[in-house]
Amino acid sequence: MDELLHLIVLSTDPLARAGLASLLAALPGFTATTYGSLESFPEILARSAEETVDAIIMDTGIDPLPFLEIDTLEGGVPIITLVDDEKTAAWAWRAGSRGVLTRELNEERLKAAVEAAVAGLRVVSPTYVNALHREATLPEEPGVDLTRREIEVLTLLTEGLTNKAIAQRLSISDHTVKFHINAILTKLNAQSRTDAVVRATRLGLIAL
Repeated sequence: MDELLHLIVLSTDPLARAGLASLLAALPGFTATTYGSLESFPEILARSAEETVDAIIMDTGIDPLPFLEIDTLEGGVPIITLVDDEKTAAWAWRAGSRGVLTRELNEERLKAAVEAAVAGLRVVSPTYVNALHREATLPEEPGVDLTRREIEVLTLLTEGLTNKAIAQRLSISDHTVKFHINAILTKLNAQSRTDAVVRATRLGLIAL
């Protein structure tokens, strides 16, 4: 690839985060930026939509629980999740990861996997193929699945609040509010904020 791919690295372990970012930045064709707190994940997604970010690398580490508590990985930028077990691999797949990889990948395979994910391919380490095949055969739950935060934002939309007012009420950034509203509109197939409120009310997701 002629241009550098800008990657964001997210991990609960600061040492693992720094080490992975350094490894990726040292590979030809990549440049990497590290982030820390998982609470900043929505801001990271919002920022990636506005800046030149080609992929987010999530290293779940030895304690994947904080990552499992993230409601969704949906966003415009591809997300590659590094996992240690089948349970976390299945979660990452359900949550929308473009790539689900073992944390034991060597540099050459990691580079190839990231480039493939950025190119639009779904990438899975052979270790987790069987587990994800079982996951794919499970029936999908019907209805619209909004996250807890999306429900909160949607409820405030019923009050006619602006993005800034919602951000202040929930103590999050304007960018994060915008990200959640876009996700709500997409999931509800709504054309506007008002349309989203009407559709959510009909579905029983919120009460006016």
